[in-house]
Amino acid sequence: MKHFSPILQDLINAFKGLPGIGIKSAQRIVFNLIQVNQEKAIFLSDAIKNALENINECSNCRMYTDSEFCQICSDPKRDSTILCVIESPADMIAIENSMSFNGKYFVLMGKLSPLDGIGPDQLKLDKLQSILKDGSIKEIILANSSTIEGEATASYILNLIEGTDIKASRIAYGVPMGGELEYVDSSTLTQALNNRSIVSKR
Repeated sequence: MKHFSPILQDLINAFKGLPGIGIKSAQRIVFNLIQVNQEKAIFLSDAIKNALENINECSNCRMYTDSEFCQICSDPKRDSTILCVIESPADMIAIENSMSFNGKYFVLMGKLSPLDGIGPDQLKLDKLQSILKDGSIKEIILANSSTIEGEATASYILNLIEGTDIKASRIAYGVPMGGELEYVDSSTLTQALNNRSIVSKR
């Protein structure tokens, strides 16, 4: 590697740092972009720059959007009495692709993990609590991953609705234990949503 141009090495390292891309894949991508796809490379560069400058979090659900409110929060046809709590934007896309849910979302952007410095403040659980207290939500669907951290996050959220009339349900585990929603196929997600179970609020 020491024989590479430092600029080239930096570009390879940038791709290598992305999820699912190892050193060999990063090298192939970089050499392809430089050798035969320079127009695509420029388009990619411009698209990333544009996204970083214009994408922000939806004021309601925290999904990434280029407006104050995302398209789902702005859609009057969505059922605003059902709120699905998910960990990431990728989870929302996975559920939307299943075409089995017509409610609204709240994106945590992670899960409780004190060892990694991720607590209620980082997940904006105070914002979620204010949404739950406004009286419009009748059911909350906990679609957290089935990891230890995901279960801890779900338990924390259940405490937020203790003493309320909000029904709490958990997506059924057609989703594999330890799995992440973004990697689950649409038919499995449909089954998981349709067969969600009621969970106790203590």
